Amino acid sequence: MTQQTLLLDPTAERAPSARARLARPATLAGATVGLLDISKARGNVFLDRVDERLAAMGIAVKRYRKPTFTRVAPTALKQQIAGECQLVVEGLAD
Repeated sequence: MTQQTLLLDPTAERAPSARARLARPATLAGATVGLLDISKARGNVFLDRVDERLAAMGIAVKRYRKPTFTRVAPTALKQQIAGECQLVVEGLAD
């Protein structure tokens, strides 16, 4: 008897899109960095340290938080971040 395993793709993508990475900025001088907390336990602890390090270098930081880690960030939040920041650090935990 042959055993088969069925694998399901949770993303429901039929054909994933490929995108080139954006170029990294040459410097963070004058940039605003967004810190996005995805609402997982202790992710804020990591972002607090990143915030401290960036602030010590004189880099402007804005903090954001997703309502829940179980879903993607709301479109309005993503648009707000894109309009206010040049870079984003997303804090994961676990």
